[in-house]
Amino acid sequence: MAEFTLTKDAEGVATITWDVPGKSMNVMSFDGLAELEACIDDALADEAVKGIVVTSGKAGSFAGGMDLNLLAKMKEDAGDDPARGLFDGIMQMHALLRKIELAGMDPKTKKGGKPIAAALPGTAAGIGLELPLATHRTFVADNPKARIGLPEIMVGIFPGAGGTTRLVRKLGAMGASPFLLEGKMVEPAKAKSAGLIDEVVADPLSAAKDWVLTAKDADIVKPWDAKGYKMPGGAPYHPAGFMTFVGANAMVNGKTKGAFPAPKALLSAVYEGALVDFDTALRIEARWFTHVLMNPSSGAMIRSLFLNKEALEKGAVRPKDIPDQRVKKLGVLGAGMMGAGIALVSAQAGMEVVLIDRDQAAADKGKSYTEAYLDKGMKRGKVTAEKKEAMLGLITATPDLDHLNGCDLIIEAVFEDPKVKAEMTQRVEAIIPEDCIFASNTSTLPITELAKASKRPEQFIGIHFFSPVEKMLLVEIIKGKETGDRAVAKALDYVRQIRKTPIVVNDARFFYCNRCIIPYMNEAMRMVTEGVAMPLIDHAAQQLGFPVGPIQLTDETSIDLGAKIARATKAAMGNAYPDSPADDLIFWLEEEGRLGRKSKAGFFDYDESGKRLGYWKGMADKYPLADPQPDLIEVQERLMFAQVLEAVRALEEGVLMDIREGDVGAILAWGFAPWSGGPLSWIDIIGTPYAAERCDQLTEAYGERFACPPLLREMAEKGQTFYGRFNPEAKAAA
Repeated sequence: MAEFTLTKDAEGVATITWDVPGKSMNVMSFDGLAELEACIDDALADEAVKGIVVTSGKAGSFAGGMDLNLLAKMKEDAGDDPARGLFDGIMQMHALLRKIELAGMDPKTKKGGKPIAAALPGTAAGIGLELPLATHRTFVADNPKARIGLPEIMVGIFPGAGGTTRLVRKLGAMGASPFLLEGKMVEPAKAKSAGLIDEVVADPLSAAKDWVLTAKDADIVKPWDAKGYKMPGGAPYHPAGFMTFVGANAMVNGKTKGAFPAPKALLSAVYEGALVDFDTALRIEARWFTHVLMNPSSGAMIRSLFLNKEALEKGAVRPKDIPDQRVKKLGVLGAGMMGAGIALVSAQAGMEVVLIDRDQAAADKGKSYTEAYLDKGMKRGKVTAEKKEAMLGLITATPDLDHLNGCDLIIEAVFEDPKVKAEMTQRVEAIIPEDCIFASNTSTLPITELAKASKRPEQFIGIHFFSPVEKMLLVEIIKGKETGDRAVAKALDYVRQIRKTPIVVNDARFFYCNRCIIPYMNEAMRMVTEGVAMPLIDHAAQQLGFPVGPIQLTDETSIDLGAKIARATKAAMGNAYPDSPADDLIFWLEEEGRLGRKSKAGFFDYDESGKRLGYWKGMADKYPLADPQPDLIEVQERLMFAQVLEAVRALEEGVLMDIREGDVGAILAWGFAPWSGGPLSWIDIIGTPYAAERCDQLTEAYGERFACPPLLREMAEKGQTFYGRFNPEAKAAA
């Protein structure tokens, strides 16, 4: 079946309908481009056609972007010169959209063209907006659930089918920046007010047809094709435009610290393109787009943040042959910040929630978290009074365990103490149905040990949320030794209901995420004891793309929590626990009462409102600054290898069962250098031979914690990559 079909009516309107078979949302494919061009050529050549409307056969959406296989095919078809293949393929897309834009008009008089409109039933993202931007008028359905925008920057590329050039010329650099540099997606009404689209109507197809039949020559000439065009806000050589471009450059580097290739390439395409005519600007855009696509960072980000993330959300690791396990009634044990957050996101998903705490006041306080959240939403116009009432009505706050009767999933979020958790498990299992799944929300305690308190260990699982629950995108699901497939399916289906991304790992102390985060923070602590300047450590991490540095992260998560984890781990491991200067530093700060932001004193000084005032100068009295300070790259590689080696060991030991989960989990849980695609993708970028060699150098300089794992050593000797050896798609096909 064709992806684009052309129909003509008696009034002279040609309608091109985009409807990709077997897809819930349209995506642009290689065949689709050819079909679209054939339809456009036919309609332009037909004298009976007075105007053209491009629309979608999908209810509620126009298009979700481009099929990334199209870019792969461009590379493959070019053989030994993939960059040339990409550039030529992108220029073919530009030529097609330019053909739509010029619509057969006389090049000199700009007359005689056929009006072309876009009628969007709903969401239009990526190429789904770039195509309408090339038409002469865009009509969108009055659908508040629809989202309009160009989100490419979020997965390591930028709009490369003319969207960058057209949007800047349409809105100016300042007006276009939220959509190009932040990937902002907005509802139709806001898209219209911003200038992304032209009309929001009840029936976009009918409105578009009416418009093309009445449009005049002047209505279809784009501003940048008209004589005397000036860029809104000014071009780079204009005084106002100069300030805009200087500000944009500062803003991008301030936010990204130069770690992400796409924003820099985007700015270059915009700046250079603004200095030349429109068609030359398209060629410049294509060159910078090719440049980004040839950067390994681009492929890694697309793979992890788009393909792998989507696969995990759709159930790539869900046990087969287990029927639907969606949660209807959820019990949450513990109404503290974590339990309250779990109750909030579950009620948002429409579940009935029973929120339990020791007394009514504590339970009510947990429920008030949802009320406060909804009140903020009402002030921003995002939540109605009816929605607030309905959501609060889903949450029953009570100390009475009997209300748990009828629950099909329990999430325990009580104090992080094995005895307390064991007692609660036994009390609750006496009340809940036999087939109810019991999950413990713990960040460090092994699930297999906690499951010993359960009469049904096959129905016991770990569900590790990150704080704050409503903001963090990842949920880590932990299988104990006896955890059964139904429990895993239940946890995965629940996470899907609350619209978060799951990873499933096997049980081990600290599981996967904390196993990698703790060495990262500890390495930073070690450097402080060695006299490395704290700003150097934090800025080194930020220049790698981490949202905050490890010193600041430690203050945010609280220093006494780090001390508690260190003591608990030492008690569990006994003599096997390695002594660490990082522990000495944390214990000393704890004794000094500097517990981090919550105590308004830690590695930073704070004012009374909790605002950071700067790094604590008293640290140098205990740990004098070294002279000279280490090289930036040395600091960065210590921070990176401390994390990635734990990811490799987790894979080697079977804690990680799928490398996609290792990469996606790291980015979403603690912001691991998103440009790299995750820790295993990062090793693939630098190469396993170099990684193994660098391990040996770091081990010699700093100790056995940097010892090269046997798996990495073997892969280095064979010249293998992680996505070559552990390719999940190849494993699935086999």
